Amino acid sequence: MGENVLIAFALTLMAGLATGIGGAIAFFTKRTNAKFLSVALGFSAGVMVYVSFVEIFGKAREALVSELGARTGSWVTIISFFAGMFVIALIDKLVPDYENPHEARKVEEISGEEPSDLSEHLMEHKEEQDQVIATNKNKLLRAGLMTALAVGIHNFPEGFATFISALRDPSLGISIAIAIAIHNIPEGIAVSVPVFYAAGSRKKAFLYSFLSGMSEPAGAIIGYLILSQFLTDTLFGIVFAAIGGIMVFISFDQLLPTAREYGEHHLSIYGLVSGMIVMAVSLMLF
Repeated sequence: MGENVLIAFALTLMAGLATGIGGAIAFFTKRTNAKFLSVALGFSAGVMVYVSFVEIFGKAREALVSELGARTGSWVTIISFFAGMFVIALIDKLVPDYENPHEARKVEEISGEEPSDLSEHLMEHKEEQDQVIATNKNKLLRAGLMTALAVGIHNFPEGFATFISALRDPSLGISIAIAIAIHNIPEGIAVSVPVFYAAGSRKKAFLYSFLSGMSEPAGAIIGYLILSQFLTDTLFGIVFAAIGGIMVFISFDQLLPTAREYGEHHLSIYGLVSGMIVMAVSLMLF
């Protein structure tokens, strides 16, 4: 059990660090490979949807049926699954749309210059120029900080989901951690772009994206410390079913819409199907 805890935490930490990787990518590439990102996000969604319905839901139901009986166990599984969706939907609802971390951002947005038409207009009005630039930078910095906070809030339950999955089945945890990590990369870009644009500091932009990702292992640790004392088979089944609901909601509400924003509609679907196929084959082989 102790070894599984270390593995589960390591996988959750890896998934969280991907947010910082997204922040770093924004500074070491000149253009966003939108098509690749679209396929990758679709792939992540495919992995999470398939594993939620085929593995997580089934294992949760098995645990609950063995403890509560066929009828009651099945009902509790279904209720827990949709309760997980409700919880993550509520969290998403509490985050303002403007600061929502799932709006697609591209590294091309990073620039040390104002748009040319704005610069030409403001050259004639120096005081107005300084005031507008200062106001814009404050707005961008606020957007970046609020995005970092929003990412942190979203990553908290994701970290717990990754951790519990890996705790129960390390091979399943690896698949989920990879899917979450892919999902976290564009979130890191969403945090770092406005912070860098406002503060002009790569170090500060990377730091905020990195810290927002650290809420993932924090969610794992806090969730485990709270539940470890009470983690019976029944509670595990309820939590595991809720995790399945959380992951399905994340896939349909966040991953696929973001994938479509980055690329063509068909690319995200190709990625989705590919993720399902890879997950299905890996589950059969391992």
